[in-house]
Amino acid sequence: MKNLIIIAVSIIVLFACEIKKNNESKAVDDNPFAEGFDLAGSDDRAIEIADKVMLAMGGRKNWDDERFFKWNFFNARTLWWDKLKGDVRIQMHNSDSTIILINIFDESGRVFSNGSELTQVDSAAKYLKRGKGIWINDSYWLFMPFKLKDSGVTLSYVGEDTTQMGQASDVLQLTFKNVGNTPQNKYHIWVDQSDNLIKQWAFFRENVMEEPNFITPWEDYKLYNSIYLAGNRGQREITDIEVYDKMEESVFHEF
Repeated sequence: MKNLIIIAVSIIVLFACEIKKNNESKAVDDNPFAEGFDLAGSDDRAIEIADKVMLAMGGRKNWDDERFFKWNFFNARTLWWDKLKGDVRIQMHNSDSTIILINIFDESGRVFSNGSELTQVDSAAKYLKRGKGIWINDSYWLFMPFKLKDSGVTLSYVGEDTTQMGQASDVLQLTFKNVGNTPQNKYHIWVDQSDNLIKQWAFFRENVMEEPNFITPWEDYKLYNSIYLAGNRGQREITDIEVYDKMEESVFHEF
């Protein structure tokens, strides 16, 4: 009888280990690396935590399925984004009420200022280039947790630490290779060990810097359709966040 109990317990333990192994494998399979992700230079533990972040944010499938987004970036401008087609509308909150309509894939688009379209090629090109830079910056401030395994990213595990709010966290480092407008940047992100959500980040203008240029919280997570997003960055906030199933084409092509 004793031997039978030992065998039964062993089977249960092995079964539990297999379930855990399968779940961990599923997390990786459900969140594949983007082409160009620096797998060789990244830490296994950092990648595992990145997958947990994706699951906590709603999961890779939900992120892939969501298409239309709107947000107000620090009350400086409002953006609309069609993730599938790459169309973006940027409405500046300035005295000229500048509107930039751009496709981030081919950088084509139109620019309006003071109610009129800019038809001078050089001026329009300058605004379109600025528009793409705005989208790169503003979207990263909101969607960074979904982009931890993007092309050009190297993920490293830094260690355990607490946030400025006292949350026990795992700290990851993001560096970049030949991607984006500022590949020399570096980020540290604090992943809360209790819920796997990013609760703080630090920005380093140069990846050789030891002290960050700033540290801000990532707080106020809410569910938008099928994914979680956070707009609280401490002294500044990303507001009017919306995730839509549909959006009129005119948003991206008409003044």
